[in-house]
Amino acid sequence: MARYLGPKLKLSRREGTDLFLKSGVRAIDSKCKIDTAPGQHGARKPRLSDYGSQLREKQKVRRIYGILERQFRNYYK
Repeated sequence: MARYLGPKLKLSRREGTDLFLKSGVRAIDSKCKIDTAPGQHGARKPRLSDYGSQLREKQKVRRIYGILERQFRNYYK
């Protein structure tokens, strides 16, 4: 079973909330120095469409449980 092994705090910064992927000892505010999304264009906040907001919520659930897209689809069926 595959899982994501990359930087965990980057995922939390992308979603904008604490996904509880680290130990849970400190809050996300004290863990990360930057409050923008990761990447070169992270500071830009575009207005999300309905599809975009649904996709963000789906990605957030996937990242909280630590599963990939195929596993998520199998659970959903």
